[in-house]
Amino acid sequence: MAHRIAILGASGYTGAELVRLIATHPGMEIAALSADRKAGQAMAQVFPHLRHLDLPVLQKIDAVDFSGIDLTFCALPHVTSQQVIPHLPRNTKVVDLSADFRLRDPAAYGKWYGKPHDAPDLQREFVYGLTEFYRDDIRAAHFVAGTGCNAATGQYALVPLVRAGVIDLDEIVIDLKAAVSGSGRALRENLLHAELSEGYHAYAAGGTHRHLGEFDQEFSAHAGRPVQVQFTPHLLPANRGILATVYVRGDAQTIHETLKNAYAAEPFLQVLPFGELPASKHVRGSNFCHVGVTGDRIAGRAIVVAALDNLTKGSSGQAVQNANLMLGLDEGAGLMLAPVYP
Repeated sequence: MAHRIAILGASGYTGAELVRLIATHPGMEIAALSADRKAGQAMAQVFPHLRHLDLPVLQKIDAVDFSGIDLTFCALPHVTSQQVIPHLPRNTKVVDLSADFRLRDPAAYGKWYGKPHDAPDLQREFVYGLTEFYRDDIRAAHFVAGTGCNAATGQYALVPLVRAGVIDLDEIVIDLKAAVSGSGRALRENLLHAELSEGYHAYAAGGTHRHLGEFDQEFSAHAGRPVQVQFTPHLLPANRGILATVYVRGDAQTIHETLKNAYAAEPFLQVLPFGELPASKHVRGSNFCHVGVTGDRIAGRAIVVAALDNLTKGSSGQAVQNANLMLGLDEGAGLMLAPVYP
């Protein structure tokens, strides 16, 4: 019997991606969909590409019947999740895709998001949802916080290296390019086609991007001492994809072997042959992350490049991967989709 699933915030990009993935999932069925501003509409009206699916009508969150719902995905805007999740019944497990529960320390949340957390006690119950590094904790969790898509990409390139101590922890530079869907579906002037197309630009430079809170938290935890990285994201005029180019001090061959060994048994992490670098287009629409390593012309330095789809492996696919573990299903169920190419 399939597990009954609710998706809150189904009218956004991550909500639609969840529907796409769960529609063919062998162990899940969508029992409820919410979208407060579009309540009463069919999903086909909001996302015509899902017209072929027999889906529940969108409704307001307070109209959802959670009895019999095994797991709820919260694909809600930041801040909204911390106001909604405390009021959900305890019979439903929760995977949150917002930023609300990613940081374990309420003070860190206040620093990066500029306001006190509305549910600090609940914040401590959440497990950080980067599956490959917290698998056992996620399997036993009732609440899981999805990672930031930029943060996930950088961590896939670096966490095994931080753990193994094969790079200089004080000289890490992450230069990251992200597609526009990572900014959500809300109308914004700077995301209009005429404003964004035919160029790309850096933003949140100099240590102001909120995903730095995740980098600080995770890299420091894995290293056993404080680690701060330099991180500059760039907005690309593309719909999907993230490519992180990471500059580190260390032996390139050792770095490659460390990543290769760390991910040898991981179904969604592919380490390319030494010297081969990934492209975002090669993982588009999939739950795979490709990682490549090459040496630099300066001896003792290396370049690590990671690519993933921000809506799938960076968000909704990762969320389904976590939900599979929480529900006792095969971790890869519903996720072994080949990338869409070209």
